[in-house]
Amino acid sequence: MATWTSAQLRDIDEISDGRVPWRPVRHHFGIASFGLNVFTGREVGDRIINEHDETEDGNEELYFVHTGRARFELDGESLEATPGTLVYAPPEVRRTAFAEEPNTTLVAVGGVPGRAYEANGWEIWAPLGVLYQAGEHEEVAHRLGVALADDPPYPLLHYNAACVYSLTGRKDDALAHLRRALELSDTFRDYAENDTDLDAIRGEPAFKQLVG
Repeated sequence: MATWTSAQLRDIDEISDGRVPWRPVRHHFGIASFGLNVFTGREVGDRIINEHDETEDGNEELYFVHTGRARFELDGESLEATPGTLVYAPPEVRRTAFAEEPNTTLVAVGGVPGRAYEANGWEIWAPLGVLYQAGEHEEVAHRLGVALADDPPYPLLHYNAACVYSLTGRKDDALAHLRRALELSDTFRDYAENDTDLDAIRGEPAFKQLVG
């Protein structure tokens, strides 16, 4: 029997990629059909949305100002946004946003036109990416072991686990997670072909069978 769930924003812990914090709403509810996150700027001047565009991924985004007041910068143009404001950014638009009042909160929804949404687990990886970049591979491997204990269907997470396990000498684990990543999404086959993180397993027969 299907059931519904609810949560207060405060029930969802913030995570961070080392730049801005956000609440991973999609991951919290296990939503698989669209991306949704909530960003809050605690103090005036805090950056709420990282400066970026979505040209490479083709992702279009809609931002909703829930509370406070935000200042968007969209391809060099400035927009003051009060509660209730909706801001649509197509993939090629360079965008960022700042809090103009304390506790300014934005809701962000995104997806790629004409393509089914793929939940790849980037919300879990984002905080670990900071440790990965710092070379803390053993710590990342430990945390991924916990995050993947129940085999969540997140291809990005399994692929990055393959990379980290390869870097830390766990060849069997690396191959197992690479296999799982490719089962979930064939997209990562192209990445695996030239990813130096996987050099430790590249000569294994199982790798050649998986990647070709």
